[in-house]
Amino acid sequence: MVTRVIGRIGELTTNDPSLGDETLMGRLRDAAIVLDEERVLWVGPSADAPSADEFIDAGGRAVVPGFVDSHTHLVFAGERSEEFEARMAGERYDGGGIGLTVNATRAASSDELRALTSHRAAQLLAGGVTTMEIKSGYELNVAGEARLVGLASEFTDEVTFLGAHVVPVEFAHDRDGYVELVKGEMLESCKDHARWADVFCDRGAFSVDESREVLLAARAAGLELRLHGNQLGETGGIRLAIELDAASVDHCTFVSDSDIALLAGSGTVATLLPGADFSTRSRYPSARRMIDAGVTVAIATDCNPGSSYVTSMGFIIALAVREMTMTPDEALWCATLGGARALRRDDIGHLKPGARADLLILDAPRAAHLAYRPGSALVATTLRAKR
Repeated sequence: MVTRVIGRIGELTTNDPSLGDETLMGRLRDAAIVLDEERVLWVGPSADAPSADEFIDAGGRAVVPGFVDSHTHLVFAGERSEEFEARMAGERYDGGGIGLTVNATRAASSDELRALTSHRAAQLLAGGVTTMEIKSGYELNVAGEARLVGLASEFTDEVTFLGAHVVPVEFAHDRDGYVELVKGEMLESCKDHARWADVFCDRGAFSVDESREVLLAARAAGLELRLHGNQLGETGGIRLAIELDAASVDHCTFVSDSDIALLAGSGTVATLLPGADFSTRSRYPSARRMIDAGVTVAIATDCNPGSSYVTSMGFIIALAVREMTMTPDEALWCATLGGARALRRDDIGHLKPGARADLLILDAPRAAHLAYRPGSALVATTLRAKR
């Protein structure tokens, strides 16, 4: 297997406190890292780097772990720019436009959906995302949801079944019937292509009791759990996620002190999605309160056609710093190791020897430039482990 050494790294962020400066970020300066096609082999001072088959000269640039995007909705057709314009004119976001995407996605061929998803995944990768989660949720019938998880599995192992996104129009007068369909035939048709199950537990979507039913059925079918919660109000999603030991509860826009205390004492990651708050002109989550209380926090793009058509993790990092009062280091950690923890992965999000060889060489001397220069194309090179 071919080995390579990246030398003359100006600033190497490993996210391992045992390395480098022994801070949370595990920083080394004038550093080197040795990789093969799958794993990190060695990390240390550039002058001490062992020999390898190839040498890459970082030229004083910064190197960071590849971004881990733990919340996306990449498989869809159509667009909702008119809805966006209406929100910018003052209309409130309520999730109601999901039905438009359902109609467009149902009408699209699998080849069309594959091409659209490939394009979005390529944009994420170009921006430094080396691991992405992808949800279903835009067909809301048995055959359609099975099609979406199958397509998602062509791009990632982190596939999420989201049949409980909203109640489709054909079940508008039979919510109970739809919940039964999701946790029965639909789940059965999707489980073999998915690792995760998710529910949109919020106002206008699914109640806590409905969400619990679906998630317990998914767990019994062998899937792990995550949850959309508390985006539109304090609707109990955070507490349900903790009750069920979900890996992640996502959005957390409305969060009480008691919610924060429960999160801090749990194994559930709070995944914050500032792109959605930016795109809907909503309040931002209380990231500072969560971090100071000891909550494990991740940030993700939430790439979707309605509330966050964002494929730049760099932009998400900049929002987290400017609008959620994270430090640049905290935002980078949340976009890398925080995302890995939201996916319950210990092989990504850091650059300790043994980690997957996923890293970014930035066109900047320090990682802080990701927040310092919003909108700039700062990822010079993406190295992604052989899958």
